[in-house]
Amino acid sequence: MSDKIQAVVIGATGYVGGELLRLISMHPDLQLAAAISESRAGDRIAACFPHLSAVCGEMTFVSHTEWLAAIAPGSRLAMFSAAPHGASAGAIKVALEAAEKAGMDVHVVDSSADFRFSNLRDFESIYGIEHGAPELMARFQCGVPEHVTTINTPHIAHPGCFATAILLASVPLLGSATTDGELFVTGITGSTGSGKRPQPGTHHPERHSNLYAYKPLTHRHTAEIVRLAKTASGKEASINFVPHSGPYARGIYVSVQAKLNREISQAELQQFFLDAYADAPFVEIVSEMPKLKDVVASNYCHIGIATSGDTVVVTSAIDNLVKGAAGGAMQWMNRLWDLPETTGLGAPAPAWT
Repeated sequence: MSDKIQAVVIGATGYVGGELLRLISMHPDLQLAAAISESRAGDRIAACFPHLSAVCGEMTFVSHTEWLAAIAPGSRLAMFSAAPHGASAGAIKVALEAAEKAGMDVHVVDSSADFRFSNLRDFESIYGIEHGAPELMARFQCGVPEHVTTINTPHIAHPGCFATAILLASVPLLGSATTDGELFVTGITGSTGSGKRPQPGTHHPERHSNLYAYKPLTHRHTAEIVRLAKTASGKEASINFVPHSGPYARGIYVSVQAKLNREISQAELQQFFLDAYADAPFVEIVSEMPKLKDVVASNYCHIGIATSGDTVVVTSAIDNLVKGAAGGAMQWMNRLWDLPETTGLGAPAPAWT
């Protein structure tokens, strides 16, 4: 039996699932044991993700009833879920029960919204569906790794990609007490954030050479952002969020604008951010405005700050599939297993994509 931690990915055929498979293949302490997909069980992983053929070889997807056979009882298990909102909780419940029955030491990181809310009514009101495993909600903690000092639960819910970018830009600003908490946010996301199945408005011919807002001031992740911002900063924020669909595949670019309530220089405000992220290996405060190509395909976040009179703008750039999903999930899994937070995640962005 391998002394590595066995890794399982639920919902392994989507973009986030594919990124998790890629990151696991490069992780020195994890070994991919099973990639779960009911719809593609028996198919080679490389048939779905040709770019992973070198690391996945002849390995196939397995069904929800087959994955356990690949792992020895009593193993250490890292369980990732990249299943869609609404489907993830039920799949995690079944898999978690099976793993615990087999005596496995298991931690789960969920990339869906299913465990991001501690209040069941909040989740069901926002997503309009019944929760698949309400009895597990208390076993999950939600937040971006940079804002959570102590892990109090065995499992983690990773925030959404927009939430990650906005929170990293907003929390130090709120904590600095230099604003009244009203933030105006513009965010642009790549098409991979809309999932693998083409839809009107997300299909490439629609987005190519195009840019447009959607769900202005009504995006369902706003409530999640407000709650997590208060938990991390201690301050109630009013988030006025306008998301946009960008004409590219990967990345999120966010601009957070606010009025300052006292005179403060750009250098002083920048120092708040430097102090806030002094121990955050994946967050860099840059001297100019961030650029997407400097972070795409990496787990890094670049943040830039500009002030003029009583106005401040904080910009952040991340890769939506890595820092905003699979990479953030891996960062959490490293912490859950007491591994260095950067393990398997240190690769820089390729830049010339």
